[in-house]
Amino acid sequence: MPSRSQSWTVAELLRWTTDRFRAAGIEDPRVDAEHLLAQALSCSRVELYLQHARLLNEEARAPFRELVRRRLAREPVAYISGTRGFHALDLDLAVDGRVLIPRPETEHLVDWLLEWLPPRPAPVTRVLDVGTGSGAIALALKHARGDLEVTACDRSMDALTVARANAESHGLEVMWIESDLLTRVPTPPGGWSAIAANLPYIPSADLAGLQPEVRDYEPMSALDGGADGLDLVRRLIVACAREGVMEPGARLFLELGIGQAEATRALLADQGFEEIEQRKDLGGIARVVSGARPE
Repeated sequence: MPSRSQSWTVAELLRWTTDRFRAAGIEDPRVDAEHLLAQALSCSRVELYLQHARLLNEEARAPFRELVRRRLAREPVAYISGTRGFHALDLDLAVDGRVLIPRPETEHLVDWLLEWLPPRPAPVTRVLDVGTGSGAIALALKHARGDLEVTACDRSMDALTVARANAESHGLEVMWIESDLLTRVPTPPGGWSAIAANLPYIPSADLAGLQPEVRDYEPMSALDGGADGLDLVRRLIVACAREGVMEPGARLFLELGIGQAEATRALLADQGFEEIEQRKDLGGIARVVSGARPE
């Protein structure tokens, strides 16, 4: 950090911090520097560009100094700021070390599910989000379609505490249930209209090689998917295939890791799911697989 005795402009401080982050191997060093300085100055990133010549003395820089220290320790920016935007609806979610940071890839699942849902008005449509974490999927669905009856479950009470707080801050009504997959989730009359899940899918052997931001800060229980990454996915598919759990024609939407789509398609087919499809993310990875229950 520049000398404590001198004042630096916003532009100079951003350049210095960007260089430090780049040297430390941090991805998107300029973006991170802007996010953190905007947080320290209680302004937006856009407002930073209008203040490039503004002088910052040591008192003004002190909060930023601490944020930079945390980022150099590879703490994710989302945890430092305590928030993460999600979905095109700009749903700002509170996040901390109790929950996985929502990723843009998960927005593909939300978008596909919203495309598939029947238009309003429709009979009661009941959607379940399994392994909800911060509540990102459940809240994005409810925010986009207020007519939906949305339920979300997670085996972590800590995660549900975060999800409930996010629901309250956005005024969104979701039923929250502590449950390991579907074990404690009551099945509604007629079954679920759709079930969505972003479950842990990283193979156990790959965990040690993850980026420090992920490996050292995000909850391991939200990452570890077992030997092939599909332990929980496999269990959920079997549970969803049980008679009465899903409506005839209802769809299961699953977010997956790299190279897991074909195995998941086979698992769905083995359990009697039909019309099995997949969607790719912006990187060309088959990220979401969906199958329908027989009519």
